[in-house]
Amino acid sequence: MTSLRVAVIGGGTSCEHDVSLASAGAAGAALTEAGHDVVPLTIDRDGLWRDGDGSPIGLAGATEVLRGCAVAVPMLHGPGGEDGTLAALCDLVAVPYVGSALGASAIAMDKWVTKLVAEAVGVPTAPGRLVTRATAGEVAFSHPVVVKPVAAGSSYGVSMVRDASELSAALDAAFAVDDRVLVEDVVVGREIDLAVLGRSDGSRTVPPALEIVVPESGIFDLESKYDGSAVFKIPAPVTEAEQEALERAAVAVYDAVGCSGIARVDFFLTDTGPVLNEINTIPGFTEHSQVPRMFAADGMSYSDLLDVMVREATSGDR
Repeated sequence: MTSLRVAVIGGGTSCEHDVSLASAGAAGAALTEAGHDVVPLTIDRDGLWRDGDGSPIGLAGATEVLRGCAVAVPMLHGPGGEDGTLAALCDLVAVPYVGSALGASAIAMDKWVTKLVAEAVGVPTAPGRLVTRATAGEVAFSHPVVVKPVAAGSSYGVSMVRDASELSAALDAAFAVDDRVLVEDVVVGREIDLAVLGRSDGSRTVPPALEIVVPESGIFDLESKYDGSAVFKIPAPVTEAEQEALERAAVAVYDAVGCSGIARVDFFLTDTGPVLNEINTIPGFTEHSQVPRMFAADGMSYSDLLDVMVREATSGDR
C-alpha cells in the first residue's frame, strides 16, 4: 500500500506532557514500521513547537510542516490537545487528522457535558453535581463520593472521599487542576473499558472489553494508573449479554458525542447494567496502553492499528 507522510505530534503544556511524549514516540515508531514517512513534532511545556531534531520552529513553522503531510496524528493527552485544540489547528491548515473533530473532542473532555449527552441517549451515569469555587461550601454528603476535575486527564486531581473531613482537601486537589469540579456518588461495579474505532464507511469496530481490577483505594486514580498496582484483564470476564450491553452503550455514547477514529469509553458494570464513567478521544497510546491491548486481543497488532487509523483519516469527510 502507498506510504503516507505522517506528522506525529507529542508533548504539550498539560500535566500529561511526558505521557504524551511516550504515546507519540511509540506511535511514530510503529508507523515507521508500517512503512510510513513519519515527521515528529513536539510541543514544549511552555508551548514552543519543535521539529524532529528538537530545533524550535514556532507555530508558523509547525503549520508549514503540517501542510506538507498527508495526515496528522495528535497524541496530546488532556487540555491543549485532547480538548480539540489540535483538531482545530489541523482543520485550519486543511490537514486530515486521526481522531475526533473539535466539537466532539470538547464535549468528551468536559465530563459534565458528557454526562448530559449520555443521559439524553439513555446511557446512565453516576449521580453527581457540578461544583465551582463559589458553590464548594454547599457540598454535603452522607455516603462516599468521588471528587474530580471536570476537564482533565489521567486521573489528575481525582480523590475518593469517604469521610467529611477529607472533602476540603479533595476539592482543593481538584480545583488545582480545573475551575469546575464534579462530586459524584461512588458507583458499585466493575471497571470495564471499551474501545471504539469508527470507520469512514460508517461502521464501528469494538474489540474485546478490558477490566481494570483496582487496588485497595477503590478507584483507578493517578497513582494506581502508573505504579503498576492496577491489573488489566483482557478480554474482560463478562457474559455475552454483558458484552453486548457494554458495546451498545459504548457505540451510543461515541455516536452521540460525535466521535471519529478511536475513542475509549469507560464504564462501571453494575448489577443493573453499564454506567458511563467517561470517554477519552486521545487515550494513552503506547503498545502497552489499554486501547492497543484491546485490539491486540482481537488479533490486530499495534502497527496495523495505527496504519488503519491514518488510512481511515485520509479516506473520508468528517
